[in-house]
This record gives sequence, structure tokens and C-alpha cells, in this order.
Amino acid sequence: MNPDNLRIQNSRIRVLNDKLVRKGEYILYWMQQSQRTEYNHALEYAVELANHFDLPLYVLFVLVADYPEANLRHYTFMLEGLLDVQQSLLRRGIAMSVKIGDRDRILREAEKRAAAVVCDMGYLRHQRLWRKILGQNSGCRVICVESDAVVPVETASPKMEYGAYTLRPKINRLLEAYLREVPETPVKKELSIRKIQGIDPKNPEKVLDAFSAQNIDRSVPSVSRLFPGGTTHAKHRVEEFIKNRAAGYAENSNQPQTDDVSHIGPYLHFGQISPLYLALKMRGEGTLTGEVKQRFLEQIIVRRELSINFVYYNPDYDHFGCLPGWAAQTLTSHLGDKRDYVYTRGQLEAAETHDPYWNASLKEMKHTGYMHNYMRMYWAKKVIEWSKSPEDAFKTLLYLNNKYFLDGRDPNSYAGVAWAFGLHDRPWKERPIFGMVRYMAATGLERKCDIRAYVEKVEAGIPVSD
Repeated sequence: MNPDNLRIQNSRIRVLNDKLVRKGEYILYWMQQSQRTEYNHALEYAVELANHFDLPLYVLFVLVADYPEANLRHYTFMLEGLLDVQQSLLRRGIAMSVKIGDRDRILREAEKRAAAVVCDMGYLRHQRLWRKILGQNSGCRVICVESDAVVPVETASPKMEYGAYTLRPKINRLLEAYLREVPETPVKKELSIRKIQGIDPKNPEKVLDAFSAQNIDRSVPSVSRLFPGGTTHAKHRVEEFIKNRAAGYAENSNQPQTDDVSHIGPYLHFGQISPLYLALKMRGEGTLTGEVKQRFLEQIIVRRELSINFVYYNPDYDHFGCLPGWAAQTLTSHLGDKRDYVYTRGQLEAAETHDPYWNASLKEMKHTGYMHNYMRMYWAKKVIEWSKSPEDAFKTLLYLNNKYFLDGRDPNSYAGVAWAFGLHDRPWKERPIFGMVRYMAATGLERKCDIRAYVEKVEAGIPVSD
């Protein structure tokens, strides 16, 4: 049997080197992006591969204290999710260890005893580099399996798309072939956890205890009281959304004073819930209208995968140079325009502007790790208006975005920031500072939503000690 033709669709599979499956003690699955056991194509491929070669499966997760731009808020959420993963794998008879330290060294040690290595797909620059290095340095076959896009990124399009209007028809033509369940495959042979050195999943609290001693950035506190991590909590949020708030999703998606949204972004970012699971769940939900389903699927598939397309095909996704030519040109041509307000990064981070609506959005981000999407757009546009240059604004926005949002450092975040500067958009009527890039004003907020109620909601949710 050819191990590259198991039940997972071939279009999800990339062989990262020309090595063979060799004799070994186990199949190794290096879990990194897809931090879950449900609807995880990489995990199920690894199980099938292990069964085919009559080997046990070993799942390895490596914690590093210097993950790019990560801090205590992000680590806490991720670790809570990993505890979920450990317990779920244990119930399936799959050995997992969480190891702390040098990623490349730990992977090399585990790979030496493996017959083959399976990894999941990452779309950002550093994630792709890690997988490339793993494939080059391994003495056995390394297989990458995509599990965090409904339609695999290269299958959907071989190039960077101009916008949703160009990617949507390409995805829609393929969608039915990929909206498929991912059944769990029973493991035939178990690997004793006693043979694996690391943190014992039978004592999951030791994961947090061991990692707490690491030299991680603690400048941003956890928001576990609002967003506890893990697949279990993610699924509870989905059920609660469907039961109580989904009916107003289509009507209130641009109403930040309401909470008619799913709050599922952080769980998607850490791979704690599958976009495929969400798409199938919402599509099959009999209590929702067609409009609600269509709006949700547009966001979870087309818009999200447009962001993945952007970071995958544009290596400058985190720099001002990623913008389309017309946007960069028009913003630069207005560099000398008078700005009524210019704020430093410190003033912005402290929410010390003249605009109470913007200040509220910044506070929501800092204290909850979340901001309503409509306010994210306004928040970003105003930083452009209040910065000395568009390049400074771009850097400031990514700094704040990646530091405070639970789903910062994500394709959606990079595309969202770049959208404020004209990415995936069209030229508009020319105006000062923005040129032909879309502008947003406080008067627009006042006209389109109850923005004062939003401010009151944010202020009411900030702890008294702050």
C-alpha cells in the first residue's frame, strides 16, 4: 500500500523530502498549528499511516518560550487547549508528550526513532521555514497534511488573489468536494507513555507548572476568565452562539454594541477548532435561516481563506510593502498632508486620544483580547490618520494587534491590518491623508450603530482595579 494514498485527500498532502518510510519505533506526529484531536486531517493521516505499518503513533508538541511575539496571554490560552488535547489523545490510546525547550533539537531526537514524520500545515513565514528545515534534516519521510483550511490553499488558487470576488468562485467550485466529515480511525497499536520522556498527560497541571518557570513575556495578562482555551470550550461557544445569538448574526454583524457574534476567532487561530467542523455544523443547523448560514460561511471559508491566500503568497505580509501598488502610491503621495492629531505609540497603547470611541476599542482589546470586527476596522483606520506616516501606522497596528489580541499573529490579523491600507479593496474618492484608500469617520459610527452603547459596554466590563 502506498502511504501517500490513505483516506485523507491527496490534495491535502505534501511530501517534504525524498526519503523513505524506514524501520522505526513509531510514526511521529509533530503537532504545531492544528492543536486539536477532532477534524484533524494530519492526526488521522498519522493514525492511518501508523496502522498501515503496524506501528504505534507518538504525538509531540514542543513549547518554546520565544515564539514570535507571544506573551502570557497567548501561552495561557494555548496551554489550556493542550490539556484538552492530551486528555483526548489518552482516551484514544495515543501517546503524547509536551516538551519544553529547543524545538529543532527536540524534534531531531524524536525523529531518530521514527519510521516517518507527519506534521500539520502552517501558513506564516516562520511556520513554513520550520517545516522546510524538518524535511531537509530528517532521515525519514516527512509528510505535511493541511487541516486548517476547508479548501487547501494551493488547490484553491496558485497565486495571490485580488479580493474575495476573485477567490470566492474558485472556492465555490471546489467546496462540495471538501465539505466532508473526518472520521476518527482507531489505533491498532499503542505506545506506552512510560517510554516517552516529557510531561505526563495523566498529570496535566504539570504542563502549566513546568512552563511557568520559563522566561516568557508576562507583560500582557491572561484573559482565561473570558476566553478559556481548548476544543471543549470552543464547541460550547459554538452551541451557545447557535442557541442564543446566531439569529441576529446577519442583522447585527456591524453592531458592536451587541454580542451577536461567535467569538470563535481565538480558537481558530490556535487550531483548537476546525473551520471544516464549523462549516458543516452551521450548514446543517436546521434552526438558522439561509441568510445567517450564508453570512457565516462567507466569513469562515471565503474571507478566512482569502487571508490565508494573502500570507501564503505574499512574503511581505507583515510589512508596508505588501500593499497593492495603487494603495501604497496614494498613501505616500499624501505623506505631507496636515494631520490634526498625531499620537505616539505610547499614547495610543494607553488609549489617550481625543476619540472616546477609539479609546473604548483599544480598552476592549487590552482587557479582553478581543475587539468587535466593525470596531477593528475603525480602530485601524484612525491609527493611519493619527500617525506621522502610513509606514509608522502599519508598524504600530501590527505591534498592538499581535500583542493584545488572542488571535493576533494570524493570517486574518495580517490581512485585516493590510485591508485598512487598501488590501483586498478598491480605490475610493480621494481625500487628505488617505488618498484613495477607504476612510472611516466617527460620524459614520454614530449613524450606523449605537456607538455610545458600545462605549458603555466596554467600560462596564473593565475591572475596577484598572
